[in-house]
Amino acid sequence: MKIEQRLKLALAKLKDDVFLRQEFDRYASKACVAKGLKSLTQEGVLVKLGRGVYAKGKTSALSGKPIPLRPVEVLAPQALKKMGVQVRASKSAIAYNSGSTTQIPAGLVISVGNSRVTRQIGFGNQKVIYEKDKRNAA
Repeated sequence: MKIEQRLKLALAKLKDDVFLRQEFDRYASKACVAKGLKSLTQEGVLVKLGRGVYAKGKTSALSGKPIPLRPVEVLAPQALKKMGVQVRASKSAIAYNSGSTTQIPAGLVISVGNSRVTRQIGFGNQKVIYEKDKRNAA
């Protein structure tokens, strides 16, 4: 059985929408897994959100190109949680939700507390911006 077929079977069984590359290390060597994931991204089964971060994909009805099944706003916090980062709403989102401002938060900003995150996550032109907030750190 080829690695691409193994990965497709594994993806069908998993209910998550976001995957880290190391989750597939049990199926083959790192080089084979990387080759299989690259093949699946070219097929449109997966889309790459960042270095070692993948999401289930589908073909866009408008452009015909692969896009994630869910929006990046949903996928990014899931990916960060899998990396062990505690994710919270940004200061601007908290202010908007509490009613202290009418300014709608622009862009995708996620508070990571005091965690050090350097990995870029996003799709297309939409990238996640990390906000450090020492008050919210656990």
